[in-house]
Amino acid sequence: MTHEADKWTVIKPKNSLLALNLGDVWRYRDLVRMFVVRDFVTLYKQTILGPLWFIIQPLFTSGMYFMIFGRLAQISTDGVPELLFYMAGVINWGYFAECLGKTADTFTGNASVFGKVYFPRLTVPVTNIVTGMLRYAIQFTLFLVFYFIFLFKGANVSPNWMIALTPVLLIYSAVLATGYGLWISAVTTKYRDLRFALPFVIQLWMYATPVVYPLSLVPDKYKMLMVLNPIAPVIEIFRMAYLGAGTINLYHIGLSALITLLIAVSGIVIFNKTEKTFMDTV
Repeated sequence: MTHEADKWTVIKPKNSLLALNLGDVWRYRDLVRMFVVRDFVTLYKQTILGPLWFIIQPLFTSGMYFMIFGRLAQISTDGVPELLFYMAGVINWGYFAECLGKTADTFTGNASVFGKVYFPRLTVPVTNIVTGMLRYAIQFTLFLVFYFIFLFKGANVSPNWMIALTPVLLIYSAVLATGYGLWISAVTTKYRDLRFALPFVIQLWMYATPVVYPLSLVPDKYKMLMVLNPIAPVIEIFRMAYLGAGTINLYHIGLSALITLLIAVSGIVIFNKTEKTFMDTV
């Protein structure tokens, strides 16, 4: 005999605001894959060069920095080849900025979809991370091509064991960008001004990060401010690993990691809280 209560489906709220529900994201992995393919196809659908822009963009950007900051401004690159120096900064900063910008648009940019069908909202930030990693892989390969060319020519580069930290730096950047992005995405559901200001803020943030200059050029009295920028150690460690030039301080790295952890945890909390009510304000 079937009980009447067995016919009902009970929907329970989340037990904790810190819940990531990664199991739900894994069950919807086919949806993540579809979103990744969609992002690639729609982004370059009506372009002539298509995915080649993944290579053109960092190459031309690094070349522009080489001419402006290397030749005209003559800013030091700690004795390493300027093109490699700028390319190392560009590809790592580019991944962080892309994940941040896309994650910040999670709620406002997908409101029409979220309002029609249910799926784990975290699949959107995860899609941004995966898409960015694919782009990073292409640009990192470009960096390695130029890297080995300079290395075989006897350039002043000193690779070391820290190269093994490359995946860690990539994951760290993804966590940091996602944490900030979740915060901004939640806030922009009520305050749309931040959405328009974000590209400008990201541009200013880049110049507050050692992308076009080494951290060694920053005066000691301002270095603590640079340390409060948690993406800065990523670029410095990457340059130290591949080029043998960078400013590494364990205290600064620990402080940056702590900031990243706080941003990520608080981002998850506000994201889980906002997703329950954001349709009322978007």
